[in-house]
Amino acid sequence: MTKNFRVVDAFSAKPFLGNPVAVVLDAADLEANQMQTIARWTNLSETTFVLPPKSANADYYLRIFTPDRELPFAGHPTLGSAHAVIESGLCTPREGRVVQECAMGLIPITIDNNCGLQRLTLQMPAARQRPLTVEETSELAAILGHPVLSKPAPAHVDVGAVWLVAEMESIDTLFAIHPDFGRLAALERRLGATGLSLYAVNRTGIEVRSFAPSCGVHEDPVCGSGNGSIAGFRLRAGQIAPGESYVARQGRMTGRDGLVVIRISPDGVVFVGGSCVTTINGTLLIGS
Repeated sequence: MTKNFRVVDAFSAKPFLGNPVAVVLDAADLEANQMQTIARWTNLSETTFVLPPKSANADYYLRIFTPDRELPFAGHPTLGSAHAVIESGLCTPREGRVVQECAMGLIPITIDNNCGLQRLTLQMPAARQRPLTVEETSELAAILGHPVLSKPAPAHVDVGAVWLVAEMESIDTLFAIHPDFGRLAALERRLGATGLSLYAVNRTGIEVRSFAPSCGVHEDPVCGSGNGSIAGFRLRAGQIAPGESYVARQGRMTGRDGLVVIRISPDGVVFVGGSCVTTINGTLLIGS
């Protein structure tokens, strides 16, 4: 059996600087265990599988797997898969938009072209947040080997993917951390979290690092859902306001340099955008 297969770098217009997602474009006849096996083999932070939509309002259905488990939603796989679906001709944007269906529901994705540079932007699911307890925050600081800022209080942010979110005092501190991945994986499992996203503020936006050892990913190069969760966290904390936008930079500690464009609508909806570029276009051989 053969399958059309692409690898797309999300959050970069240049190959090898974003976060790669593997996309299997014709996955309707694959079982979940086959999908998990393929995701474990690619060993990327996420591998996606494109299927026919269940909803008449969607263009396609997407299943998203880390090397260890399936996720109901994730950011860079959503944008990278949309890029692959459009580029391959599986669907054509209508009025500059496609609609992805996944376990979280319908995710609208807009496609804009400006001076020859294409940007895809997804609308984040609404975030459900709760502050971490004092004990959970202390455990997090011990795992990082550095304290996190207490104002705003670190939080558990659920956007389908579930991120622990905290602010660090400086970019130097953010870059200096070396988490205890065993303890972090245990904390993620205990709190029902996908991973941990940390940020520090600079003059032009923020710098971000994301970790998800419980999903088999020590450090995610550039994370869309993590950045979307941070945006929701910052919005609730009053660090940003409806109608504002900023650029997050992520990946320099993994040899990447992704740019994530965050926009907050006037009514407080978070949008996450960036460029995508295909790095592999070929055929995946499955079975004998």
